[in-house]
Amino acid sequence: MKKILMSFVLFFGLLFAQAQSGHEIKINLQHCKDTVAYLAFYQFDKLYISDTCKKVVNGNIVFKGKNNLDKGVYFLLSQEKGNYFDFIIDEQTQKQQINSDKTDLLDNLKAVNSKQNENFFNYIRFVTTKNKEFESYKKSVKEQRKSDSTVLLTKEFKVLNEAILENDLNTIAQNKGNYLSEIINLKTEKVAKDIPKATNGRPDSIFAYNYYKKHFWDGVNFQDDAMLRNPFFANKIKQYFNSVVVQHPDSICVEIDRMMLKTKQGTKMNMLLLAYFTSTYEIPKIMGMDKVFVYMVDNYFKTGKAKGVYDDSVIKLIINRGNILAPLQLGKAAPELYMIDIPGHDKIAKMGFDTAKTSEEITKIYYDNKTEIEQSYVTLSSIKADYLILLFWDVDCGHCQKEVPKILEMYHDMLKEKKDVKVFGVYTQNEFDKYKKYIIDNKIDWINVYDGVHINNLKDKYDVVTTPVIYILDKNKVIKAKGIGSEAIKSIITQMEKEYSKK
Repeated sequence: MKKILMSFVLFFGLLFAQAQSGHEIKINLQHCKDTVAYLAFYQFDKLYISDTCKKVVNGNIVFKGKNNLDKGVYFLLSQEKGNYFDFIIDEQTQKQQINSDKTDLLDNLKAVNSKQNENFFNYIRFVTTKNKEFESYKKSVKEQRKSDSTVLLTKEFKVLNEAILENDLNTIAQNKGNYLSEIINLKTEKVAKDIPKATNGRPDSIFAYNYYKKHFWDGVNFQDDAMLRNPFFANKIKQYFNSVVVQHPDSICVEIDRMMLKTKQGTKMNMLLLAYFTSTYEIPKIMGMDKVFVYMVDNYFKTGKAKGVYDDSVIKLIINRGNILAPLQLGKAAPELYMIDIPGHDKIAKMGFDTAKTSEEITKIYYDNKTEIEQSYVTLSSIKADYLILLFWDVDCGHCQKEVPKILEMYHDMLKEKKDVKVFGVYTQNEFDKYKKYIIDNKIDWINVYDGVHINNLKDKYDVVTTPVIYILDKNKVIKAKGIGSEAIKSIITQMEKEYSKK
């Protein structure tokens, strides 16, 4: 009898497990004329389509499959790929029914068999209502004096934020243990309540900042990939690294390490964060932040931690890119350049460099004339100046044709101001006659040189992929600025002047 009973238990247990596997999301959207609909989801800062309903009839939409969907925030996409509404799918809601009406999506949104989604919809309704109230209030004070309206709006905005924060905390508490509480926690600001006074009698801003930073990631599980699948996580990452962390490459590297240690190797969280930091700091918006990219290359790519995130061929390219940028960091000595000036061209041309067609031919000419060539070099290290503008440019480059005259005018202005400034202008091509004519026609009277013997490999040595490329060096040939436009040159040199005067 016990064996029979156990068989029934196993049989019905198997049936139950089979019944729970797979997904079936039913949506009834009244007044919807779409014939196709899409189920999509958030993943970090990208959107992906998970499933397609190819037969939408009278607003009845069904997404059905044999496999369970990953936990996260999903949304219904229209035939034209417009977002209708968001909802949650987790382990308990692989099979669920949602109803609404296209004439008023939010007010009619109803989760038939998911309390969590019903709470989610109520949360969205609350925030939407509060935002509408604030927009209405903005219109009502529009006619008042600007100073008065600013005070009123600031006060009303504070009231709005306090109401939303209180609702956030209530939603988190009422849905503890559910995915809804986790995603609302992501967007909720962790601010200190009782801020002590500083010595000046005002609230201690350092205490407030330290509290905010320390508690910024409270309750966020970096080992759960579901944290990626919502519209809040990516913004929180960007906010933390753009606004909370001190904007210095060393500080950012420390925070990246701390965050990566919270993740588990091989998880989507680990891989997407590594990819995000790598791509963000390879071409950063702030000068000098590519030091973070070099750090990522040295500590994650060269150590094998990026394996599985990228193909081996891509990893090789990224490591090579890091190796190019490493010697070009702010504060490093500028790599040496061995250039030929315009008077030195005739000697080089007679050797055959202008007519050589292969790298082998160039190499042979070089070693046949090595001693004489070395006597013809104009090196970067030989130039003495408090402020040295290193400019890589091309005669035929449209952007160069706009920037070079500006730099030339600025150069002459600084000379009139008795500044010890020089420009080391490197022509990046080898059409000498065209180059010489341009120099003469435009009266470019700084140090004009080019890579006459093809020895410098400017692309790798100075990361010259496009032109113009501008570096500013101090009197010791240390890189003080790079990748800037002509408009930034004067302010950087002014800052360097202040540094010199302090020393």
